[in-house]
Amino acid sequence: MDLSLIIMQLLSGIALGAVLVITALGLTIVFGMLGVVNFAHGALFMIGAYAGLYLASLTGSFWWGLLLAPILIGAFGMLIEFVLIRRLYGRSIDDPLLLTFGLSYILVEAVRIVFGSDGIPFPTPPQLIGVLDLGVGFFPRYRLFVIALVAAVLVVLWLALEKTRIGLIVRAGARDPTIMQVLGVDIGRVWLAIFGLGVGLAALGGVLAGPMRSVNPEMGSLVLAEAFVVTVIGGLGSIVGAVVAGLMIGISISLVALFAPEMATIVMFALMAVVLLIRPEGLFGVRGRTV
Repeated sequence: MDLSLIIMQLLSGIALGAVLVITALGLTIVFGMLGVVNFAHGALFMIGAYAGLYLASLTGSFWWGLLLAPILIGAFGMLIEFVLIRRLYGRSIDDPLLLTFGLSYILVEAVRIVFGSDGIPFPTPPQLIGVLDLGVGFFPRYRLFVIALVAAVLVVLWLALEKTRIGLIVRAGARDPTIMQVLGVDIGRVWLAIFGLGVGLAALGGVLAGPMRSVNPEMGSLVLAEAFVVTVIGGLGSIVGAVVAGLMIGISISLVALFAPEMATIVMFALMAVVLLIRPEGLFGVRGRTV
């Protein structure tokens, strides 16, 4: 088989993995720092795609949609945390899971009522239409942009969490919220910001995925399953694990689709089964913290 074809397929897997990484990252941040399994994450991914499409058509610019949709949907996520999720802290992990599970159905049905069930094309921005000659083959400009943007977001997020005072407060609040409250930190605001960040990342993933697939009310269902698989393989609450597992799954799906297309949809679940058998806490998870 042509080596250039394999390289192009590998790049396609990295682009797919980049979307999975940014989406799963929101899920794992919320779980790792709040202990909340957000089952509405896929629905919020889908709403982010619709918000990006609407804002892009309203402003005439994809870039405004890309910028504003994660901010607006992140703010919506903060409202969800303040009104619904906050009441369930300290209770069984099943309570927020069931609440967000029901919320996901409400969000999907609301979008279906407003926009219908048919898929809506999300135009690629004119600046990123076409392919780029990489020397070993031609690759879509938009997918290269997705890879570069996700890499930049990961760097900024890492710097914010590891090198700033706010990041220190967030990490300390996740480990021991009682001590932070004793020190005078409003832990409620910290949790609000974390949940909003997680939802904003899901919305960003939805906007980035829009031009690569049609926008429809059901698009979040498969993404939710993929994001959970990434989170489980990487380790619950591990940011590094989400990055490694997302890229691993994206590349695996892409390469398997090249050699055995009928196996592409199940390879990620096979990977998850193997990882759980060998290391139940995930690749980068904390020992004793399993699914």
